[in-house]
Amino acid sequence: MAGHKLQQGLVLGMSTFAFTMCFMVWMMFAVLGVPIKELLQLNETQFGLLAATPVLTGSLIRLPLGMLTDRFGGRIVFFILMLVCVLPIYMISMATEFWHFLVLGLFVGLAGGSFSVGIAYVAKWFDKSNQGTAMGIFGAGNAGAAVTKFVAPAIIAAASWQMVPKVYSAVMFITALLFWFLTYEKKEHRVPSSISLGEQLKTLKDPRVWRYCQYYSIVFGGYVALALWMTKYYVQEYELTLQSAALLAACFSLPGGVLRAIGGWMSDKWGAHSVTWWVMWVSWICLFILSYPQTDFTVHTVNGPQTFHIGLNVYVFTALMFAMGMAWAFGKASVFKYISDEFPTNMGAVSGIVGLAGGLGGFVLPIMFGALVDLTGVRSSCFMLMYGVVWVSLIWMYVSEVRKTPVMGHGSASPMNASSDA
Repeated sequence: MAGHKLQQGLVLGMSTFAFTMCFMVWMMFAVLGVPIKELLQLNETQFGLLAATPVLTGSLIRLPLGMLTDRFGGRIVFFILMLVCVLPIYMISMATEFWHFLVLGLFVGLAGGSFSVGIAYVAKWFDKSNQGTAMGIFGAGNAGAAVTKFVAPAIIAAASWQMVPKVYSAVMFITALLFWFLTYEKKEHRVPSSISLGEQLKTLKDPRVWRYCQYYSIVFGGYVALALWMTKYYVQEYELTLQSAALLAACFSLPGGVLRAIGGWMSDKWGAHSVTWWVMWVSWICLFILSYPQTDFTVHTVNGPQTFHIGLNVYVFTALMFAMGMAWAFGKASVFKYISDEFPTNMGAVSGIVGLAGGLGGFVLPIMFGALVDLTGVRSSCFMLMYGVVWVSLIWMYVSEVRKTPVMGHGSASPMNASSDA
């Protein structure tokens, strides 16, 4: 029998790997959607719907999966979830109509529910003092969004877009088997069967849960939405090839995933409240600059009309996206540090509802991005929308937390002492 430390390491390592592969699959339409859009002659709103459809089911299923994890354990739930996704992924290669992709996307989206399974599964293997770091390492699986931007364009260039789902289905099947044989389960991590469904859901009445939903709808929902949107944005705004666009889009997706572990460590050290507060301000600044559209204007001078151009070139744009990806990586970890601090015995249910809210943000936002572009003709309108959403969180956070808690104080100044809205 493996020692406890080895079991911890394997559970964390394999859960992170499995989540990375699930997230890679969940985000496949970020790249795959570009040739499909061209093939089916889709408008911007239809593309947004195509890209976001897997996010819908991946979001809605997070709460029930989190509760199942509390009840039956993360190992068996995670394993079955991955197996269920294998066939729908493969069938995308045979789709020919828009509705085919939408229906199959709903089933493929189940892979996105893996987060609420893995986060509760991993957290229960670690002490409170290093739970944030462990959850941050697991959450680094969000880098699967960047992985798909490296892998999918290469597969499309080497073969065809139909080969992407075939490869991804094989990867998912192999990952499920490796996960099953290299992980462990402890019965004491499960919620006692005497606790009813109603008791598990009771904590959802807590106003703190809904505040964390709002934060997560930005740092995760916004991350998912922009990860889906950026490849196409680069192609259309800067006239790049699919391969170049996907590579630059990964400059946002990659730090938004892998740096989550650092966000977990920061949350352990300084507290979830302090980290989240500064994440929101960095997001506000970046989105303010990103919102400005490409503009040409004429000034009538004494020497005649002079035309000027204001707009972000591809390098400045990518640098701002990279900075925001870093901030959101820290924010994703800090939100779940809140949850592990305040709801340690009911993490599956609470992380499920917070993950659901974040995922729904990732579903609704790409559709709204497309609708805004169709209505206004301004591509940067997606950043204008996100800028407004961040304003809501900053105001809510100031009213409910900042006035009561010192910012960037000692780690002991946790929101547990000052975050009740009641």
